[in-house]
Amino acid sequence: MTDRFACHRSWGAEPLDGASDTRFRLWAPGVDELRLVFGNRGEELPMDRVDDGWFETATGRVAPGDAYAFRLPNGTAVPDPAARAQRDDVHGASLLVDPRAYAWRTASWQGRPWEEAVIYELHTGAFTAQGTFGGIEGRLDHLAETGITAIELMPVAQFGGNRGWGYDGVLLYAPHRAYGGPDGLKALVDEAHARGLMVLLDVVYNHFGPDGNYLHLYAPEFFDKARQTPWGAAIAYDRPAVRAFFVENALYWLEEYRFDGLRLDAINEIRDPSPEHILETIAATVRARIADRHIHLTTEDDRNITRLHERDANGAVRAYTAEWNDDFHHAAHVIATGEAEGYYIDYAEGAAAGLARGLAEGFIFQGEVSEFWGDAPRGAPSAHMPPPSFVSFIQNHDQIGNRAFNERLTDLAPARVVEALTAILLLAPHIPLLFMGEEWGETAAFGFFTDFHGELADAVREGRRREFRRFARFADEANRERIPDPNAESTFLASRLDWRRMDEPAGRERHALVARLLRIRREEIVPRLRGIAGHAGKAETGAGRAFGVRWRLGDGATLTMLANPGDDPCKAPMTARGRVLYESTPGIAADGTGAELPAWSVAVSLADAA
Repeated sequence: MTDRFACHRSWGAEPLDGASDTRFRLWAPGVDELRLVFGNRGEELPMDRVDDGWFETATGRVAPGDAYAFRLPNGTAVPDPAARAQRDDVHGASLLVDPRAYAWRTASWQGRPWEEAVIYELHTGAFTAQGTFGGIEGRLDHLAETGITAIELMPVAQFGGNRGWGYDGVLLYAPHRAYGGPDGLKALVDEAHARGLMVLLDVVYNHFGPDGNYLHLYAPEFFDKARQTPWGAAIAYDRPAVRAFFVENALYWLEEYRFDGLRLDAINEIRDPSPEHILETIAATVRARIADRHIHLTTEDDRNITRLHERDANGAVRAYTAEWNDDFHHAAHVIATGEAEGYYIDYAEGAAAGLARGLAEGFIFQGEVSEFWGDAPRGAPSAHMPPPSFVSFIQNHDQIGNRAFNERLTDLAPARVVEALTAILLLAPHIPLLFMGEEWGETAAFGFFTDFHGELADAVREGRRREFRRFARFADEANRERIPDPNAESTFLASRLDWRRMDEPAGRERHALVARLLRIRREEIVPRLRGIAGHAGKAETGAGRAFGVRWRLGDGATLTMLANPGDDPCKAPMTARGRVLYESTPGIAADGTGAELPAWSVAVSLADAA
């Protein structure tokens, strides 16, 4: 088995097999000629125009580590949009990288089954003081010992500046040089695999960022002129070259960097008129190309659709493995905080009953009318989907960072409230996701931060503040002025984890609870999730906020959760069965239906198959 991996692409710079030459290739239908620029003295080579707007040339005069760019007829030198690395920022030259140079220690890694996933979302720059892939490496043992089985990196593709969430990337093949570049990222994945940790990557295929995207200068056909996304120009996925750019990007991260899966951001903005949607093509190509190890593809989509995640007749994943479940978060957040503005308005009434339905059936909105959507129906039936088809969370980067002052739930609700919701999250058959620092109850804000300058910086700052005008608290302009400036370095620095808090009494207590819950999940629940079917869950609600959910697991065992996510004691609507796995208050699972559940209590029990 090889210990060196490379993904061969139609875009960009590719080493030619059996030769020292590199082939450089760019789709530039908007220009008549193109030149390859390389070396410290700016040497140039003409590129040949081939079919359908492609230009290419092969040469041995550019060595790994050398800079190169493409010169347009007007004299502008642009980076390679499929560059594996950049010399400096997004406006400068690209670097030639030999993808076969890195020797993997864990070349035989085959991944882990999806039912074992406990996802830990993190931002590379804010996770440690170093702000690098190497900084993450130093904390992998902590994550493994806590019970995490998969880390999910927020996007790492190079964007304008050195600070940013990553969702405005423009060089989608280049790990950001500020984080450690290609070798740093490969070493991180390698070290994670050595500890049994999966590594997932968040990718953005719905738009390009506003700083450093040069595609429009030489390939205006890359974009759909008839449509805009909320973040910029829409993409013309029906063009073969454009389609290849994104399909190959998915393969690139999975094959060359050995990622265990991808999370596709906001797929509701990926609109494609092709006979086979680009999302279906990506999944089908990945499944056909990588069959020797576990690969997990997840999506974010506020439409609550299931068509991309349907299982085959044997219950196996056909295309996408799971979808992020915003419904779960929104209901839990309303329960914890009482907030009812923005999209929370749809969950203001019956939030606990909604949470119970989501636990049992996946989505809460399965075609019901959404007030936030303008009294339009939202969602599709989801009860037929197995519970691991859904990734659930009570915090993530969006739900914290898109608040005006970036408060975590730990700051918004009492500890016992957060702990009850954490127990519900971690002991349900859905796939749980924790946001970095959540395992010890981090209270530091996680802000929206960028590193733009000039007019773009002003536009981003003022645009963010305008977003909050519809909230009563920010109707006053003076209050909006208090919203942190995304471009201020202080906003980024305030978002870094404070690891010292894990060693404080409250941090140790919360971490011990999370580790205990994950141990129960690993030992008692995960072994029974394989083969779990659709229609596995049934929910019952009682007086007040009390609810019960019962799931039939893959081995025929029954998992029962009783919960009272409210301030007043309530009667249990169903009976616990079998062994008690967890009780927030001792004895609450013993008395059966009608037993009194204390405020903010959770009990989980397991009855083995007959």
